[in-house]
Amino acid sequence: MSAAVFTGIGVTAPNGLGTEDYWTATLEGRGGIGPVRRFDASGYPASLAGEVPGFEAADHLPGRLLPQTDHMTRLALVAAGWALADAGIRPGELPDSELGVVTASSAGGFEFGQRELQKLWRHGSDHVSAYQSFAWFYAVNTGQISIRHGLKGPGGVVVTEQAGGLDALGEARRRLRRGSRVMVSGAVDGALCPWGWVALSAGGRVSTGTDPGTAYLPFDARAAGHVPGEGGAILVLEDETSAIERGAPTVYGELAGYAATFDPPPERGRPPALRRAIENALRDAGVEPGEVDAVFADAAAIPAEDRAEADAITAVFGAHAVPVTAPKTLTGRLAAGGGSLDVATALLSLRDGVLPVTANVRPDAGHRIDLVTGHPRTADLRTVVVLARGAGGFNSAVVLRDRKQDEETGRPC
Repeated sequence: MSAAVFTGIGVTAPNGLGTEDYWTATLEGRGGIGPVRRFDASGYPASLAGEVPGFEAADHLPGRLLPQTDHMTRLALVAAGWALADAGIRPGELPDSELGVVTASSAGGFEFGQRELQKLWRHGSDHVSAYQSFAWFYAVNTGQISIRHGLKGPGGVVVTEQAGGLDALGEARRRLRRGSRVMVSGAVDGALCPWGWVALSAGGRVSTGTDPGTAYLPFDARAAGHVPGEGGAILVLEDETSAIERGAPTVYGELAGYAATFDPPPERGRPPALRRAIENALRDAGVEPGEVDAVFADAAAIPAEDRAEADAITAVFGAHAVPVTAPKTLTGRLAAGGGSLDVATALLSLRDGVLPVTANVRPDAGHRIDLVTGHPRTADLRTVVVLARGAGGFNSAVVLRDRKQDEETGRPC
């Protein structure tokens, strides 16, 4: 069975618009968290967010698309275009039925729904229900990407909150194994609008801190919730044989393993299922824990959840046995976009042999993990694990493996 490899990356993140801008900012420790600018948040408990800077949709998309789309869909369309360009894929050069799209979404529908609520308020009951439009949003990103780039293969949308970005990639790999050649996958997400902000605040997981440098501190004794953000990454996942045959410019790495689990209800008294997700993903990849060179953590910044994640990591890999990092402290948690952005970051780490920091955090020694803080850490990276957890009990893990290529043959070493 041919490997599933990443050949394209497109990033729209709070600390960088475009993959290399994002990567440079991340390695330099430049964050994108600040006071909310998209709307007046002064009357809400939380006032900080990670917003994508300098994005003007008209600079990147045809004018005809703007009335048909919302902010999050426009970000996703741009990221998808960048990912396809990075992969060297141009519409028409491959059979369009062999190119598909699977994305994830969970929060972007709030902004879409709010827009429809405002129309309903202005136009009355003749306009479509906001709740109908909210449901429709989950298919919008996939549909718009498919239409814009002529991708007529399999499509789908995954809704598992923060875990969605990884789950979409798992589904994309499944589609490749069923015969597709190329899958555009990942997520761009966010809920930076009044309706979304009310829902996020009501969940009790959002930090009310006002200092961008200390509001989001996972694995720190001061942890008191996360900062929400918008954005994410769209990636091109491709059958490796196809990638070699068409001469893909870059192979960033392989999606070697994937697994998802669901936590039991708290009243059952059973342990969380994140450890099992990690172990199953390693088993799927044929990788032993000692072969893993780094872990990209979910990093909830809720003390009990940080403890559960640290316990799962140490149970699988050992105490202080593997470097752990959470670069999302620079961007905030991006709902479904967070997992796919972590995958993009991990692939860039494999490419350049460097792990970005978990910014501003003073690790709580009780967690017994080797958290990368202070400065980026150079490392010989071959295999990394990325974790994501969604509110409600979703757990996902992926194993990424380096696919260094022979310069003469273009085949993996």
